[in-house]
Amino acid sequence: MAYHPFRHLGLKVVAIALATLLWLSVAGEHVVERIMRVPLEFRNIPAELEVVGDPPATVDVRLRGSSGLLSRLEGTEVVAVIDLATARPGSRLFHIRSDEVRAPYGVEIAQVVPGTLAIELEKSATRIVPIVPPLDGEPAPGYVVGRITSEPSTVEIRGPESRVKRLAEAITEPVSIGGSRERVRDVVTVGVADSALRLSQPQSATVLVEIWPAPVERDVMDVPVRWRNLGAGFRAEVAPGRARVTVRGRKESLALLRADTIDAFVDLAGLGPGRYNLRVQTDPSQDFGVSGVTPQVVTVTIK
Repeated sequence: MAYHPFRHLGLKVVAIALATLLWLSVAGEHVVERIMRVPLEFRNIPAELEVVGDPPATVDVRLRGSSGLLSRLEGTEVVAVIDLATARPGSRLFHIRSDEVRAPYGVEIAQVVPGTLAIELEKSATRIVPIVPPLDGEPAPGYVVGRITSEPSTVEIRGPESRVKRLAEAITEPVSIGGSRERVRDVVTVGVADSALRLSQPQSATVLVEIWPAPVERDVMDVPVRWRNLGAGFRAEVAPGRARVTVRGRKESLALLRADTIDAFVDLAGLGPGRYNLRVQTDPSQDFGVSGVTPQVVTVTIK
């Protein structure tokens, strides 16, 4: 088919007019420079390394382009990139090259400030640490906090080796026990207090907090003070022969406690005739604890 230069003449005229207007609008704008603070992005961090310290989150970039284009430019459209693919442990210097700054078409990167950054890198490490849930509030009056358990009881953390070694425990969201009279169960999120560390995997834990009746104290009067391990052929006298013993435990256990059920004694092992000041001892019990004995010391005469 023969070429006809005047075919679709109207469309060709419109296209030429639009192209001319576009050229005139661009050519009429001045080329300007603008300094913009842009985010800094780390790329290709080796899996066995961690960036430590407090590296800058932004850098200043001097941009060049038409005034209209730069006036419409937003900070998120330009990103400075540091490639850490060849990084090694220690304090290292990295250049931020102009060709590694991402920017829209038509924007030229004239300069990056600073052009070189010192980045501290450290070997990555993992460790298993216990989960220690914090508590919020106090139980109801007359009750105390008992055993606290977490399921799971441990969690794996990850981060810079030096920081991993210093961390003793993982924490959770606070478990509220305010006004409680019975066991509290809560499912909470696990985390770490050190922002340089993280969990190997996001983790929740089920925390059980036992709430027990508060122990009470009671003075048991006239508890006999006996002797033990007296040598053969000797006899002993204890003065005073009775003591006041202060015991601590559950109210129901102490209610039935009698003086003759408490074993208070002095130990005479290896002692011969003479007069001695000896400390009063008590045998342990599963039902109560002894918080005090009066008098603490008695006089023992061996004959």
